[in-house]
Amino acid sequence: MAALVKISNMVYYIAMKVAVVQINSFIGDFAGNMEKIRTWTEKALAQQADMALFPELAVCGYPPMDLLDQGCFVEKNIQTIHALQRILPKSIACGVGFVGRSPYSLGKSLVNTYGIMLDGKLVFEQIKTLLPTYDVFDEARNFESAREWNTFEYKEERIGIAICEDAWRETGVSGMNYVSDPVKELFKQGITLLCAPSASPYVAEKLSVRYNLAKRISIRGNVPFAYINAVGANDSIIFDGRSFAIFPDNRKLLLQGAAFNEDMFMFDTNSGAATADTVAGTAVAVEWEDVKAENELDAIEEALIIGIRDYMVKCGFTRVHLGLSGGIDSALVAYLAVKAVGQDKTVCFSMPSRFSSQGSRDDAAELAARLGCRYAPLPIESVFMSFLETLEPVFEKKPFDNAEENLQARIRGTLLMAYSNKFSSMLLTTGNKSELAMGYCTLYGDTNGALCPIGDLFKTEVFALCRRINEKAVKQEGNIIIPEAILIKPPSAELRPNQKDQDSLPPYEILDEILKLYLFDNLSKEEIADKGWDVELVAKIIKTVAHAEFKRRQAPPVLKVSKRAFGMGRRMPIARDIYEVL
Repeated sequence: MAALVKISNMVYYIAMKVAVVQINSFIGDFAGNMEKIRTWTEKALAQQADMALFPELAVCGYPPMDLLDQGCFVEKNIQTIHALQRILPKSIACGVGFVGRSPYSLGKSLVNTYGIMLDGKLVFEQIKTLLPTYDVFDEARNFESAREWNTFEYKEERIGIAICEDAWRETGVSGMNYVSDPVKELFKQGITLLCAPSASPYVAEKLSVRYNLAKRISIRGNVPFAYINAVGANDSIIFDGRSFAIFPDNRKLLLQGAAFNEDMFMFDTNSGAATADTVAGTAVAVEWEDVKAENELDAIEEALIIGIRDYMVKCGFTRVHLGLSGGIDSALVAYLAVKAVGQDKTVCFSMPSRFSSQGSRDDAAELAARLGCRYAPLPIESVFMSFLETLEPVFEKKPFDNAEENLQARIRGTLLMAYSNKFSSMLLTTGNKSELAMGYCTLYGDTNGALCPIGDLFKTEVFALCRRINEKAVKQEGNIIIPEAILIKPPSAELRPNQKDQDSLPPYEILDEILKLYLFDNLSKEEIADKGWDVELVAKIIKTVAHAEFKRRQAPPVLKVSKRAFGMGRRMPIARDIYEVL
């Protein structure tokens, strides 16, 4: 790959040193993002890098969505590129993603661009070709596709840029049948290095998909492949970083990029030798076949932690709080909150009613003590009685039912929102994906809040993650964090005497498996039943999911960790004929 130079009958390989930098861009914070690009570029130059590569749309943050409709946003993004040309150190090429103006007379006016700056000039630009519109993506709404593919020649290397989806075409996982093949076109031009600046969201089990994708591309083109991924969280979407480089000739996968942290590593385009300047990662080179699968529950935990932290900071909150019921869902959210923002910035409220068991109250207090966060009891019985007294004339002595149950949840939601207003604290909701799917929640009650951290975890996954957290705690500290009583008690909302979740829902072990087939695989009632599930049960679940759409539309955003999360990842009409699918 490197150039050959003959000096005094001796042949030397001239290799280029490339720095791969994964940063946490803040959408719209052009000054902050620019400073990060400048700082990391200077670090790369200090380690004698010839080129520093940053992620897709690093200048403005991803995804900018309909901010792109605002002329001032686009203009500030372009002004930032001009400013970077002035302030970046000389003698090092710097690649960054930004929003460009389309060079084409027809089509959208904007393009998703990757530019390379060198010695005060923008010397190369490549427009993204494949604009995804599946899952959380909606790029074709704003951008025009590339119509040509160029290479950048630098330090005797011919470099091709395939921006995120332009390389992901190889997987076919999106279900998109693209006409263009940008990687193929770049290979035709004889590139010696392929770079894929990306903003690829974290999804459980996705890392192995990325590795296999890169391996196939690297072998097919017989070139090194550098994958530069964003890190951090913006709204529901979490970016895990974990950038890497692959070399086909010596079958090495360089695993430098840290998970869920800003990081930088460098590699030599000739030998693949690596160095690192890491926050949490280390520079190592291993055979592809020796890459060990991580415990995905650990990655999910890290994703949720950075999701909470970034949402709080980027939305301008200074602390978080939640209702701590003594159940497993709120226990997990409390743990994640403390890990994300610290003990001193997390407040847990116990809000018992006449139906709250003493065991649940004790479990909540014990968990808060183990986490070391503030614990504040706010009994709601007197407020509940006052509401019932006020409503008595219009309730017409009808028997106790969902109205009284939901009233308790709404009282709690009101108290939690009052605290949010008073102290600018971010309220975390504690619902899981199973409950959200079935509408097993109270609108304007336990759905109140700014963010739903575990809304993309099924109930069975909540249990699994809690057990994993305890397992690690025992190894590291000798004691569990989440009390065993919380893990073994039957789930209950405790809104009426002796209430259990399974009074209203199928057992979670059954419910979650059917929901996965329906939500992830889009299988029909008949197709799910053919896999061995009771057809009447399946029909009831599908019908209930459809009826609950209005609740999910008004619920806070969830942190996405699965291939299809509620919200941006699953856009369904509320008013529709649900019986057609039954």
